[in-house]
Amino acid sequence: MTATAPIVACPGCVAIPSDDSGPETSGGLSLHLPGIHCAACIGTVERGLSLMPGVKSARVNLSRKRVVVDAPGVPIDDIVQRLAGLGYEAQPLDALMMSAVEGDAEGRRLLTRLAVAGFAMMNVMLFSVAVWSGAAEATRVLFHWLSALIAVPTLIYSAQVFFGSAWQALRVGRLNMDVPISLAIILACGMSVYETAQGSEQVYFDAALSLTFFLLVGRYLDHRTRLAARSAAQELSALELPWATRVTPQGPQTVAISTLAPGDYVIVASGMRTPVDGDVIKGETQMDRSLLTGESLAVEVGPGARLAAGEVNLGAPITMRATAVGEDTTLRRMIAMVETAEGARNRYTALADRAAQIYAPLVHVLALVTFAGWFMATGEVARSLNIAIAVLIITCPCALGLAVPAVMTAATGRLFRMGLLVKDATAIERLAEVDTVIFDKTGTLTEGHARFDASALPKATQAVLAALVRQSQHPVSVAIASALRPDIEEAALTEVQEIAGKGIVAKWHGQDVRLGRGDWLGAAGSPALQIGQETPVVLSMSEVLREGAREAVDGLRAQGLNVALLSGDTGVPVQIVARALEISDAQSDLSPDQKCDRIRDLTAQGKRVLMVGDGLNDTAALALAHASISPASALDASRAASDVVLLGRGLQDVPLAVTLSKSARRRVLENFGIAASYNMVAVPLAIAGLATPLTAAIAMSLSSITVLLNALRLRAVK
Repeated sequence: MTATAPIVACPGCVAIPSDDSGPETSGGLSLHLPGIHCAACIGTVERGLSLMPGVKSARVNLSRKRVVVDAPGVPIDDIVQRLAGLGYEAQPLDALMMSAVEGDAEGRRLLTRLAVAGFAMMNVMLFSVAVWSGAAEATRVLFHWLSALIAVPTLIYSAQVFFGSAWQALRVGRLNMDVPISLAIILACGMSVYETAQGSEQVYFDAALSLTFFLLVGRYLDHRTRLAARSAAQELSALELPWATRVTPQGPQTVAISTLAPGDYVIVASGMRTPVDGDVIKGETQMDRSLLTGESLAVEVGPGARLAAGEVNLGAPITMRATAVGEDTTLRRMIAMVETAEGARNRYTALADRAAQIYAPLVHVLALVTFAGWFMATGEVARSLNIAIAVLIITCPCALGLAVPAVMTAATGRLFRMGLLVKDATAIERLAEVDTVIFDKTGTLTEGHARFDASALPKATQAVLAALVRQSQHPVSVAIASALRPDIEEAALTEVQEIAGKGIVAKWHGQDVRLGRGDWLGAAGSPALQIGQETPVVLSMSEVLREGAREAVDGLRAQGLNVALLSGDTGVPVQIVARALEISDAQSDLSPDQKCDRIRDLTAQGKRVLMVGDGLNDTAALALAHASISPASALDASRAASDVVLLGRGLQDVPLAVTLSKSARRRVLENFGIAASYNMVAVPLAIAGLATPLTAAIAMSLSSITVLLNALRLRAVK
């Protein structure tokens, strides 16, 4: 086994609070640092890199877990190795790709408009209270004009959200929920300005502002529920290495990956991902394919072995010949599958949007008929318009607009407190509809790495093994070291030597002791240990179930859901896990395409599939499934493709996500019922002329508050 640089947790993270550095410097090499957690990490990374020859500057952004290094001419491999020596894993990223998918400018704009509308509403209401208290005529007119000076600019600014959406809909000849909203705001404001100029006693600036404020609350809540961290396809693209080390007649050169062509020879250093598909030409090593195929154990490769883009080299450097580059690589094909799956999911329409398609035209027709009826009956344009405005406001879909966001916000908040982060607006609605749950194995139902049981080994053998594994940071060595008893006293070894691609050899009491690949030691499996001339002992490695896996499977079955296991790992490990969890439907050796095919088959049968997975090989399936969940330990791209992320280590809360989603869907339907009941009572009163725009705004606000209170009932769901 070949040692890789140690990846360790920062001891300062325990004692030093998190602190974000400033914005990233522009340009330079961008590297993802998943292991940084605090201010001490920032100092260690920045100082460590700054001491490297050729590095001009290094700037860490803690919140993004990113470092930007200005080091022209310094090979990327050297920087990655330097960071590994400091104890931090580094993953090269395409900075331009990542910058395109970050930020929440829309959320900030909505929140700013909401704050302005709320502040203006409170000030105008103060003037309204003075008018209602019996202000004299001159004072009343002054307060009305002051209200106009506050309300008109505020509405022009804050209600742009609705005006822009309504205009876009009208331009293409259709109606949406924002058309009646915009019409109600414009008419209420315009009529109030007219009444102020006429010196009338009643104006409705406060009604227009409160309407705008409540609707912006609903719009912001809706935006927050819709805000996904990133597009999964963009995340996958960012995971592609932007550089590679190509072998040229002048020697190894770092080149952009886009310049590689089939037939090029590429060096893959220890700890790096393969940038293209290809064949091993020189060297022997072990490759970690768990993120691509789900295989839990590293795979030994040598000359002639096929490699796919995205595999991680755990051993000695190797040279490979590229056979597929660019759009033809395995990773690129996976990106294409994810983009297709995401497009299919985006066609799923939320309940509120479906209701608005029916509701919006009805509101306009009702207001128009009311205006025409009163004008024909009285001949008074102003009175008829006032009543029509009251109808528009009282039927304004504020309660309908809040019905879904309020429930989803309450549900996502409850789930977050339970350790589940909901990322998609329609996720809870889709989770409530699932009837089949598919689990990945490696990294999902299991911890994702093999464990070693040393209890059967003699104490002296354990002492030798403990001393050998301490000499290596290979994942298998780390797993063995963590399994050994802490009170085992390490054997005194001498002449410790690491043999690239094979393992470790040392002297103990004058005899050779070796730990490494089975074929190197003449054993039937790997890893193996040999002491002197004794028969090599194969060290049995097995997977450990993730915390809460049993509770999750049993809880989902208790709700009447079908549970299946689909894995890219080989048959024996899959069957062991399936038997442990009593899952009868278990398949192994599946490629990402085959997982997607299984989900498509189930969907064609009318099934609604919930996919739970963590690796690159699960990303397309996560995006294709009706709903999806990934653990926090999953790859960034897998988390981005999923609807829900488990923030804790355990799976025991997966059934809660389904239970709460079903309850949330009931609350949404109840809110629709509340909105409909409110309209059945309030609309006839408005049509009859018994409600002014102000009383209509008050009634509309009460219906919105009722909807919010009903959404809060989700806190009591067990």
